[in-house]
Amino acid sequence: MIVIFNRILLVAFMAVLLVHTAMAQSFPGISNSTYAGIYGVIANPASAAGYRYKWDVNIFGADVKAGNTYLSVPKSVLFSMPDSFKRNRDYFLDTTSRRNHNGWGSADIVMPSVLYAIDEKQAVSFVWRVRGSANGGRLPTPLANFFGVNFPNPQYRGKGLTIQQLDGTMHIWNEFGLSYARVIKEGYTSRWKGGITVKLLSGIAAGYADVNNASFVVNTSRNADITSGTLHYAYNGDVDTWEKPYTRNVPLFKNIGVGFDIGVIYEYRADNGGWGKAESSDADDYTFRIGVSLNDIGRIKYSKGKYSTDLDLRKEDVNPREIGYKNKENINQYAQRLSRYFTPIGSDSMFTMTLPATLNLMGDYNIDSRFFISANAVIALNGGRSNITKTYALTQFLLTPRYETERFGAYLPVVVNYNGQADIGAGFRVGPLVIGSYSIFTNLFRKHVDHADAFVALRLNSGMIGRGKARNRQLGCPVNE
Repeated sequence: MIVIFNRILLVAFMAVLLVHTAMAQSFPGISNSTYAGIYGVIANPASAAGYRYKWDVNIFGADVKAGNTYLSVPKSVLFSMPDSFKRNRDYFLDTTSRRNHNGWGSADIVMPSVLYAIDEKQAVSFVWRVRGSANGGRLPTPLANFFGVNFPNPQYRGKGLTIQQLDGTMHIWNEFGLSYARVIKEGYTSRWKGGITVKLLSGIAAGYADVNNASFVVNTSRNADITSGTLHYAYNGDVDTWEKPYTRNVPLFKNIGVGFDIGVIYEYRADNGGWGKAESSDADDYTFRIGVSLNDIGRIKYSKGKYSTDLDLRKEDVNPREIGYKNKENINQYAQRLSRYFTPIGSDSMFTMTLPATLNLMGDYNIDSRFFISANAVIALNGGRSNITKTYALTQFLLTPRYETERFGAYLPVVVNYNGQADIGAGFRVGPLVIGSYSIFTNLFRKHVDHADAFVALRLNSGMIGRGKARNRQLGCPVNE
């Protein structure tokens, strides 16, 4: 995927505006359902214990999302792209806000995967995902306007400007996860479940750009002085030998890394009076449950590409137009030209890209075994400024009422994210098909769109085969363990 650079020092800034691939919760709404199967394991590996079916097989799933806080487009542009973009017609900029602007995007492709319930207490699963995550930003509005409005914006001529930190990262990788979950402890009114997923990671592509402590003054449209600042830029060397079609460049076992998820779920169950369990799945026989998981703990190490570089940006009499991105110039050509224009700085030949680690908190209330309401918080754990070689999650809070039966489910996620954007969406499960978006209702009523998402999944479970009954259970006395 190519990120278009068309402004001075916008290696990171264009990642904010035009990112196409921060990772938020995948498959919102359904992931907290007791019918989620594989997709519940992704959110919290403990959810597989006590699963209502003997097995669950994913055929294909995809969750994609992208957005930013500075640029928006009319919905018509999404369906009919103009030959050239004109500001205030084909796109709009948030030039008056008092905030730092950010951009994000992710793609989570769930390949053929399987969950198998060993018995009523234990389950194992294998999940194969191809994932991409990109994010960038922390750009104050005045700097965004300097680059985005008639660059170099004449309103800022003769004024000193400073970029404290402006970064952008991109990461694409394969992920093979082996999970084990079990009921840890069970009493008359409670059940504790735990689970862990160990992941074999295979890196496909990674890159980062970071402008740090850059101070400059634009004297005229063709003359500027940069008095301080550094640019750190790198990508993995595999990209240098990529060929078309790009699907050829997706190795399964290269740039190996290791990661893990770990989670626990507590369920409160009303006293059953000593009569034991019903003759079918008791997956919904809880009043409420709470869960916590640590997800995406891991990293992958890469060798830098030949055009990766760190630069000392100090230079007088800079022509901003000479160091801007040129038409038909690829990213490597642009990086090579910048390295000749500025002073290179020595750097390591390797870099390590961390996964978008999160703390996932969940609460779920069972109203009558058909209607439920869940709350979910996804909190980014590595979104700080200390490490530039990382992808990081988009912190968000979800509240999801849902209606569920064995054959049908309806979900109404209400989402608020770290950037203050609020959305209402919808999701549906009809037999083997799951489809939805957490922003669809909100975007239907917006005139201009600055973020969007969609997800779809096709899977089978043992309840869809034969008579379609859930996994049977034997009557028995409750046991404290």
